[in-house]
Amino acid sequence: MPGKMTEQKSGRVKAGFILLLAVGLLIAPIFEATATHLRAGEITVERISCVSRTFRITITVYTDTDSPVQFGGTQDILDFGDGKSMLVPEKPSILYPGGVGIGIASFSVLHTYGGPGLFTISYLEPNRNEGVLNIDNSVNTTFYIETQIDLSVLLCDNSPVLLVPPIDQACSGVAFYHNPGAYDPDGDSLSFELVIPYFKRDSNVAGYRDPNNSSFYTNFPQGNENGNGPPTFTIDPIDGTIIWDAPGKAGEYNIAFIIKEWRNINGAWREIGFVRRDMQIIVSGACTNERPKLIVPNDTCIVAGTILDKRIFGIDPENHIVKIEAFSEIFANTFPSRATVSPNPPIFQSSSPTAELDFNWVTNCEHVKDQAYLVVFKITDDPPLGPSLVTFETWRINVIAPAPILQPVTVDLLQRHARLDWDAYDCFREAEKMQVWRKVDDTNFTPDDCFTGMPKFLGFSLIAEIPIKNGQGASATPVTTYTDTNGGKGLAVGAKYCYRLVAMFPLPLGGESYVSDEVCIAPILADAPVITHVTVDKTGDADGEVTIRWTPPFEIDPGQYPGPYEYMVKRISGAGFTYISPKITDTTWTDTGVDTRDEQYSYQIRLYSSAFVPPVDSSSLASSLWLELNPQKGKIELNWSAVVPWSNQLEDYPMHRIYRGDEGATEAEMVLIDSVNVIEEGFTYLDTGKLADGDTLNGSKIYCYRIMARGSYGNTNPAIPNPLINFSQINCAQPTDSVPPCKPIIAAFVDTCENFFDNYGCNPGNYYTNVIKWNAPAGTCADDVRFYNVYASDNLIATNVRDTFYLHTNLSTLAYCYRIAAVDRSNNESTLSDPVCNDNCPYYELPNVFSPGNTDGRKCNDLFRAFGAPLVANSECPPSDIDGERCARFVQKVDFTVYNRWGKKVYQYVGQQGDDNNGIYINWDGRDEQGRELASAVYYYIAVVTFDRRNSGDRVEIKKGWVHLVR
Repeated sequence: MPGKMTEQKSGRVKAGFILLLAVGLLIAPIFEATATHLRAGEITVERISCVSRTFRITITVYTDTDSPVQFGGTQDILDFGDGKSMLVPEKPSILYPGGVGIGIASFSVLHTYGGPGLFTISYLEPNRNEGVLNIDNSVNTTFYIETQIDLSVLLCDNSPVLLVPPIDQACSGVAFYHNPGAYDPDGDSLSFELVIPYFKRDSNVAGYRDPNNSSFYTNFPQGNENGNGPPTFTIDPIDGTIIWDAPGKAGEYNIAFIIKEWRNINGAWREIGFVRRDMQIIVSGACTNERPKLIVPNDTCIVAGTILDKRIFGIDPENHIVKIEAFSEIFANTFPSRATVSPNPPIFQSSSPTAELDFNWVTNCEHVKDQAYLVVFKITDDPPLGPSLVTFETWRINVIAPAPILQPVTVDLLQRHARLDWDAYDCFREAEKMQVWRKVDDTNFTPDDCFTGMPKFLGFSLIAEIPIKNGQGASATPVTTYTDTNGGKGLAVGAKYCYRLVAMFPLPLGGESYVSDEVCIAPILADAPVITHVTVDKTGDADGEVTIRWTPPFEIDPGQYPGPYEYMVKRISGAGFTYISPKITDTTWTDTGVDTRDEQYSYQIRLYSSAFVPPVDSSSLASSLWLELNPQKGKIELNWSAVVPWSNQLEDYPMHRIYRGDEGATEAEMVLIDSVNVIEEGFTYLDTGKLADGDTLNGSKIYCYRIMARGSYGNTNPAIPNPLINFSQINCAQPTDSVPPCKPIIAAFVDTCENFFDNYGCNPGNYYTNVIKWNAPAGTCADDVRFYNVYASDNLIATNVRDTFYLHTNLSTLAYCYRIAAVDRSNNESTLSDPVCNDNCPYYELPNVFSPGNTDGRKCNDLFRAFGAPLVANSECPPSDIDGERCARFVQKVDFTVYNRWGKKVYQYVGQQGDDNNGIYINWDGRDEQGRELASAVYYYIAVVTFDRRNSGDRVEIKKGWVHLVR
């Protein structure tokens, strides 16, 4: 027996039905069977303006029209997720054309949120319609839907919109298809996930079973449409297509799925909301009707401004009449320059030989978007007997921005600057930025259809992102020029530079253009030394060697700067820079006695002419090739890089060589094991041991590697070698090393409170520094340390620290405890060191006399204020009067109470650091709590001061004293 209808619901029945109730209790079972009504629904959210937090919230539900109960009422709650809710007023349903006994109703309301946050908007109403097969006792199960919005990062966001109603017909034994026709108005990416329907927040309905549960089949092992396997029930996580292959028992089934909304924020995908849709599938008994089919175009990429004119075909195996419908945001009346289909509205038409739907869209720059537009097509047949069947197909359309057109580049030889000019960009009003990309040496690349932006494998570097227009709207003017100064250093002498452009479009729609054609300049005049080699000849922690080579300034003006020429070699590292050679005439220098195992070096060559004392010019900076290893189970990943004025990704010389050796192997003992095409794969290689014994690397063995890179300036002058061969240091790792290195020993802090004022002065702020020092592990442990991790109060604050000290800077408090961990070459982390803690040096002092309302005009002593308080406005007092070593510091809160000589409280003040008004400094003007001036006298105070201290027992101090109020 279905459960009884609530008293509230009974008040909604129609007058005629109430009259029937008066006949007698015999009618009661009929009443109970028709008392519940909700089949399906969802909540959508539209933001009214990006400058406010006001949203239009819409509930759409599908009802059982055989029930007299209306949608909404005194038990039907819309919860806004911010502690506020409302009752939804009763709303009548209108007949839904998709089936008998189905109605549709909706309710919209505006709601403003008071601040940022994550809000789950929900709607709950008793009850679902009776007889849902896969939910126990649906007649007494409340109907619940929800939608979540994220206002925590000031997003301007709307919920996804669902165009295809959540109620559909199916047929036993025939595969069922459905697509919600979802899109995001803001261009965010969507994903789809099946979930269990709720009866209230975070609570699954009782006894839920998936529609393909074996209890709904008489022959479950052959329950699919082809009769050769069990039935399946799935949702496509990308486009949301639901496939039930195939329904079993006739009846009504409810399912739920979540449409998640994703936005790329600062390079990372973040979920910013979802819609939980509750859907009903009505399955008719076995039928002989065959499903119609759709023929849609292949997924398409078109350049904005292109006319897309296509035809969609519908076929029915039994030549039944069919209706083709199209669902997409691009058909909405509010969509700019919307697409159209014909016939519209859709009609049933003959499928012999095919039914047709014409699609037309004149695209423009407003349509550029990072994600594809989805057009969902639905075909429905209309057989003379039995239920209709449908098929869905999804067509993806990418509207891509045109490539910018770059003009020939002009060069300022004196300053070594390059000026780029391009045609006014076709979509400059809609685009946001122009990316300028640069590479040494040319490339042969034309993007394929749908391949937008700059591909990583070309080796270009992004050197600038500039606004693509001045102004906004109709008055905007295009920006068409950029000057490349190489960060103010000038372009590298001897190098041939090539440029490309990419136009970027603003979020949330996003999008990027095709990359422009490449424009190159002639090599920069080689009137300074051209550095060509920085190669590691020997790897060692104290006896390493790096060889540096360069060419003479072969295009210098000898009349202005006569020879002979001399050079000095400058080394730059983390410790700073130093000149490592005297003036020499040779063009090779070997840097010896350096740590090439754990440190990367850069070099620069200074040029001297015999006619000048100061240096004439310098080469560009070039670093050694640095190899990093990432050990994994049974394999080791290699990654290498260098900061050089030439290019190490060359079409003519694409192969970099991989050398491997045993632990302790010298450079001469390393063996070539493979080569990598860095144009195709980048500067990375995964060694799985294919060239060693077995299929994987030996987990108990340490392997060492060295890289040989090939580079070029793109200059065909024979004075510059081509290609440039440079080697990395040797780096070693163990694939499955699970033994952590030894624990470091951290040094204790030195008490600095006596010198605190000398170091930091009086003004509080975020500029304190803790210096943490530790000892490196000794003996065999020392060789097992690659770098250190630094933890502050158990939070990792620094990694890859190569020194044995660390400066924790820009602090508002010194009260931290620190631990250090060593990390080996297999990324094993040691046990944390014992903690060493520092604390603050708090101070708080109050004066013992003040003179409110005096007439000296200097405003020096008008207020009772803690030492260190900022100067009063228009004060003529020198800073020394209020500043000094006694100033307040590391004070969080002050509770200050004043008593007269008879012990009566006359004034109280509570303030905290950071308060907008007086904060911790009090600024008492000598009035009581009623605002009356107190007489000249001696008053007594108690100040409960809360300091910022590490130990809670040391934080509160009670200061008692007296103050002489003088008028």
